[in-house]
Amino acid sequence: MTGLSILFALGAGLLFWDGQLLWGVFWVLLASVADMLDGATARAARMETLFGGILDHVSDRYGEYFILAGIALSGRVHPAWAMFALFGMLIASYTRAAAESIGRLPTCAVGIVGRLEKFALIMLGAVLEYSFPKRGFFDYALIAVGASSIITSLQRLVFAWKELRKKK
Repeated sequence: MTGLSILFALGAGLLFWDGQLLWGVFWVLLASVADMLDGATARAARMETLFGGILDHVSDRYGEYFILAGIALSGRVHPAWAMFALFGMLIASYTRAAAESIGRLPTCAVGIVGRLEKFALIMLGAVLEYSFPKRGFFDYALIAVGASSIITSLQRLVFAWKELRKKK
């Protein structure tokens, strides 16, 4: 399932790059469903492994890159907004990973948006851009993804700081 998720994300990125916004949205949806199912399937079959968890997180970052690179190259958005969204998504993920690995917190899955909500914003922006071209809806969606991701990162930093202070 993880491999399918990466392939679907790559397909979405290529479709966005080619300007096929609705097909790109469809493939982002497929990638999201495959990503949700891989962990659930592993848990249900009692096949969870630590490496599987690492692979899932790393493959998620690859998928985000493929999708946002395709969007950046599509000519439908200002590339800087796609890079802003990508940075936000990466820093939110990195903040969580650092809090859980370096800070040894059991979880740091806090914040105003999660990965699926970010993809929902991207898909909404793409559909609005398709429906109402050249009005900047896709740019606005990427700005919202980047800003909400950075806010999420800051929320995770504050959460980690509070939790680590409790441990002292």
